[in-house]
Amino acid sequence: MAEGQKKCPECKPGAPAWMSTYGDMVTLLLTFFVAMISMSTISPGKFQQVATGIRFAFGGKPPSVLLGGKSIKEEPLIEARRGIEQEIIKLMADPKYKGKITIKEKKEGTLIILKNMMFFEPGRARLTAQAKELLTKIGVIIIEHTSNVLDIYGYTDDQPLPPTSLYPSNWHLGAARAASVARFFAVELKRRREVERLADIRSGRFNIDYYYNPDRFVPIGVGDKAIKKDIERLKAELEVEKKLIEEQVKEGKLTYDEAVKKLTELNNRFLKEVQKLRKDYRRIDILIKRQTL
Repeated sequence: MAEGQKKCPECKPGAPAWMSTYGDMVTLLLTFFVAMISMSTISPGKFQQVATGIRFAFGGKPPSVLLGGKSIKEEPLIEARRGIEQEIIKLMADPKYKGKITIKEKKEGTLIILKNMMFFEPGRARLTAQAKELLTKIGVIIIEHTSNVLDIYGYTDDQPLPPTSLYPSNWHLGAARAASVARFFAVELKRRREVERLADIRSGRFNIDYYYNPDRFVPIGVGDKAIKKDIERLKAELEVEKKLIEEQVKEGKLTYDEAVKKLTELNNRFLKEVQKLRKDYRRIDILIKRQTL
């Protein structure tokens, strides 16, 4: 045996070769059980995105921004899911709800605006019968065909509440209105759908507790903050036009009587715009949140 190949009497023998394979197997088993535990409680919206990512990966085209692919991110809901799009378009075309439903795509997700209806009793958070009818039709579509979180925004107009009101401010009233819609979805609509879809629930085809999970519905109180912001914008525009009229009077381009007439027209227009805003803010906004990994 060559000098360099002699065994060192002080060196301990290394681990046997099979330990490498055993170590790999234990690591894989640990990873598997961690994945199983993490999937034991499914967060609404995340499972579908994981499934999408796995489908892309096993399809041989893993998502990659650098390679010109798409990240694991939801497309606009209304465009990506034709069934939902068709149902909502059908509802929007109904003469009963024409002009009362608007859909907007935002960075945060798909916003459904319900307006131009008496959704609540004046100064209260109780839903009217016609509001429940529309919310039922919208709710069945967006709740049972998505697993996304739904942000619900509650509004009021700018008029102060009477001293006898249950709520100390419009902010509180707006929050209560949003909570009323969330409760309607999580409790009343769920109870109704349990009866209507009893056969599907018993056969296991429809998990009503998953889709009507209260954690999906997040009430957000806006109150009168939004309408006051719009009114301030109108006031700023009014002041600019008033200053222009004053300058025209100073320059002799307008007589005093003509200026008074124009100012009266401006004030009347302002009041009409405010009334229109108050009507527009009889509304409920539902944001279907875009969820990404």
